[in-house]
Amino acid sequence: MTDAVKGPASYFPSIEEKYGRPVAEWKDLIRASPLTKHTEIVGWLKSEHGMGHGHANALVAHTLAEDKGKGKGKDK
Repeated sequence: MTDAVKGPASYFPSIEEKYGRPVAEWKDLIRASPLTKHTEIVGWLKSEHGMGHGHANALVAHTLAEDKGKGKGKDK
């Protein structure tokens, strides 16, 4: 029996299906953005890419947490 995916990653399948790009590509776009604050990046995904708030928030939260864990946070 496998554990269900929890947290922001639970949104990833629907993000890929709805917006037509793999999550890795969205993460690359977030990392390439000159924006540094969570809310700024969420707003950018919503305005420039038509993403819903929940999906944008999940991607940004997961990406920034992942980068922070690797010592690559945008605020460094």
